[in-house]
Amino acid sequence: MPARIKRGDRVVVITGKDRGKRGEVRHVDKKHDRVVVEGVNIVKKHQRATTQFQQSAIIEREAPIHASNVMLIDPNNDQPTRVTFREREDGTVVRVGKRSGEDIE
Repeated sequence: MPARIKRGDRVVVITGKDRGKRGEVRHVDKKHDRVVVEGVNIVKKHQRATTQFQQSAIIEREAPIHASNVMLIDPNNDQPTRVTFREREDGTVVRVGKRSGEDIE
């Protein structure tokens, strides 16, 4: 079954502390059903110096969030939409936005 959310998709966060934020999907973890979205769920990581010449720092980076907490933005009308699948005549399966009814690919 094809993925509902893929790397490079624009999504909106529908629940949690970052609700309403939009961003691009950077990474998808299918095994744990999580996605990393650009600019969403920022956490601080304390980085220890591994060599004598390296300096310790506090790094801000995106942490993964559950895929059920994001909704795909339909590129046809720039609105959040659910995703369904349709098989074309040539046998390929494409994602379809429920709101617009048009192909997403």
